[in-house]
Amino acid sequence: MRPRFAVCLSLAAMLAWPAWVGAAVDAFEPPTLWRALRAEAQALEHGQGVAKDGAKAAALYCQAAKLGDPESQFSLGWLYAHGRGVPRDDKLAAFFFRSAADQGVEQARRMLVLVGEPEGDVPDCLRNDPVLEFDASALSAPPAAVPVPIVAPKPIADLVNKLAPSFKLEPQLVLAIIKAESNFDAMAVSPKNAMGLMQLIPETAARFNVQKPFEPKQNISGGMAYLRWLLAYFQGDVALVAAAYNAGEGAVERYRGIPPFGETQAYVARVLKAVGASVHPFDARVTNPSPKLSQIKGGATTLMAISGTPLAPARSGKHAARVNLTLVGPR
Repeated sequence: MRPRFAVCLSLAAMLAWPAWVGAAVDAFEPPTLWRALRAEAQALEHGQGVAKDGAKAAALYCQAAKLGDPESQFSLGWLYAHGRGVPRDDKLAAFFFRSAADQGVEQARRMLVLVGEPEGDVPDCLRNDPVLEFDASALSAPPAAVPVPIVAPKPIADLVNKLAPSFKLEPQLVLAIIKAESNFDAMAVSPKNAMGLMQLIPETAARFNVQKPFEPKQNISGGMAYLRWLLAYFQGDVALVAAAYNAGEGAVERYRGIPPFGETQAYVARVLKAVGASVHPFDARVTNPSPKLSQIKGGATTLMAISGTPLAPARSGKHAARVNLTLVGPR
């Protein structure tokens, strides 16, 4: 019989931990938590060394699912689809199968044929509860100096510094995205055919009139145009913008926040840490805000559009230095 693995963090502590906060990523590796939570859940689900307890198994799968573990998302969908330890609920199961399928779990795609696509509100297990609430007037404070990352090749850093003002972007945000997307490889191509420094997929390249995606200036200009649009669409929320750049704005809207994808949550944490800020000025004239933004924010204060104001810096912890940040849950 397989031994039962102890979970090092209490369930209450896990509930309090927002996966995208950079400080937490420094302390823990999310996949390690996935494995520990999933092992404990599997032991409870199947009675391996402990008494069977489907409800407790579902609670642990829920925590791993929220952290982005696709296997736990699938297992949770299976529990709800078959009523094992929880009431049978195909609608809930559909959400968990969809999130697992979005991360490449083929069996989850097959289960969606049986239970249908998800409808209604996203379950708590797939939502990042904390949202940012702040005093936007504080953005007028002078920014602290944020050096260009030393890993950035000088020609790319120079190009970013030259182009950024015309898009009303802070260079450190652009460089953080380039670092996360391609590690400054102008010829990078992803399995999904994302191209160049800012990894533009063909649809995005066409949307922002990029004819030569492997030419650094065109690629960066296209990526900056997309970032400017995302900043207006999500009203300056850097976490949502980074999540949308990685997973698509549709995924951010579908999950009412940062999607429960391990890759995306780690990506957002890296960008926030590199940028050192959670909010960025945006030009409200570029596009209307997301119609889902109020639901994503859970009723939190809407960010104020400020033109020509520097990026507001943050401390290395959870709270900003010149932006009055508070982590709050949905109201």
